[in-house]
Amino acid sequence: MFTEYLKNEDSYRCERKFIVSELTKHQIEQIVKFNPEMFSEIYYQRFVNNLYLDTFNRKSYFDAVNGVTVRVKVRIRWYGDLFGKIKNPILEFKIKKGLWSSKKLFSLDKFSINNDLELDGILNILKKSNIPDILKLNLNSLEFSLLNRYKRKYFLSADSNYRITIDSEMEYYQLKAKDNNFLCHTTDSTNTILELKYEQKQDESADKITNFFPFRMTKSSKYINGIERLNLW
Repeated sequence: MFTEYLKNEDSYRCERKFIVSELTKHQIEQIVKFNPEMFSEIYYQRFVNNLYLDTFNRKSYFDAVNGVTVRVKVRIRWYGDLFGKIKNPILEFKIKKGLWSSKKLFSLDKFSINNDLELDGILNILKKSNIPDILKLNLNSLEFSLLNRYKRKYFLSADSNYRITIDSEMEYYQLKAKDNNFLCHTTDSTNTILELKYEQKQDESADKITNFFPFRMTKSSKYINGIERLNLW
């Protein structure tokens, strides 16, 4: 659907993901800070919110589950409060090629997340936005699939070549085309997700970071986790 238009994007980075359940978030942060690459916290801790769009037959979900080599995930992202007026929403097309990923970003008009949230209203905002027509055409065929949020902390290596994010307190909400009350939801307070992110040219040296992690790299997708936890596939 979007793949043919977006697959030639040339700005890719690697994301190595680790799901950790046997350590506290504080213990994970200490492991990061004592890594030989000398990571330090940057920015500030904040909530990340995502509204996912998918086809009626969950193409993005099944592409990810089945390991399709080149795939695209569509979401609207914002930071801070989950509900209420969303002032700076960003439409993201996340393109995956194996471990490598890239994003196409488009600013959207503000909207609200409340009981009046409807698919038609969001599609109308997308239609009026500065997005290539070929993407708008495909967006019009998508449906709400999931709403999620999590708390994120950011760390940067001393040489600024590597970034680590630590995500916790995941929440997942079912979305309907209209009449949303957000009562169907689930939380994950057990797992913490660590991601190591870097540009392609830094790949050969990434092992010097991960070799000091006492946990194994694994596949992880909050979108897949949310869909499966709420039985929405």
